[in-house]
Amino acid sequence: MNNPIRSGRHSQRGAAAIEFALVFVMFFSLFYGAVSYSLPILLVQSLNEASAEAVRRVIAINPAVSNFSALATAETNTVVSQRMSWLPAAFRPYLSSQTTLVNGLLTVRIQYDYGNHPLIPPLLLPGIGKLPDVPATLVSTSTLKLTE
Repeated sequence: MNNPIRSGRHSQRGAAAIEFALVFVMFFSLFYGAVSYSLPILLVQSLNEASAEAVRRVIAINPAVSNFSALATAETNTVVSQRMSWLPAAFRPYLSSQTTLVNGLLTVRIQYDYGNHPLIPPLLLPGIGKLPDVPATLVSTSTLKLTE
């Protein structure tokens, strides 16, 4: 005669593995989403801080000097390399910066080509889509109006 208690346990064989697989997929998706969105946010915040610091340093340069553009660009590049030193060396070449002074408006623009060089590779999840869904170019711009 079959023991009902024993056959009930036997029918549950493998259920824990299936439950673990389902929970693991959900947990991994949440964890990957948190990490994959945190890094681009950190990158944008670092770009914002670098562009603001570059503007602060560039205003110390006299705009009347003949090589202002070269000096401002060099100072901006120095600030970008200092502030973005946390970024792995393989990703730094994809940072670009531009410093302009037009009609008394000093502008520092720093951008990163995230679409072609993501910090974390995107994950394509069924029903959710690309994770993280980040713009192709991450940009930070700081401006300052110079008075005469």
